[in-house]
Amino acid sequence: MIEKKSGIIVNFSSGWGRSTSPMVAPYCASKWAIEGLTRSLAQELPAGMAAIPLNPGIIHTDMLEICFGEEAADYTPISEWVLKAVPFILKLKPTDNGIPLTVPT
Repeated sequence: MIEKKSGIIVNFSSGWGRSTSPMVAPYCASKWAIEGLTRSLAQELPAGMAAIPLNPGIIHTDMLEICFGEEAADYTPISEWVLKAVPFILKLKPTDNGIPLTVPT
């Protein structure tokens, strides 16, 4: 990608990579690291490339069930999330470089 000066790197982060919450400190810390790494990488890339930290939003997953219990079922199932996320990701451009983005709900 660097040789061609073309490509988009998308690293999945989390809303908890931009905020904090009790009882999930290790998760928050790992997502803050993804945010920082990706935004720093974005500064090093040649024109025509991008690195983007992407918050997928709250998705009903097994992990969410561990954190939220039965309330996890109130959130978007992966099968629905994909229908919004994939077109959004495919539209990312080099001008989005370094911008923390969130999949629209």
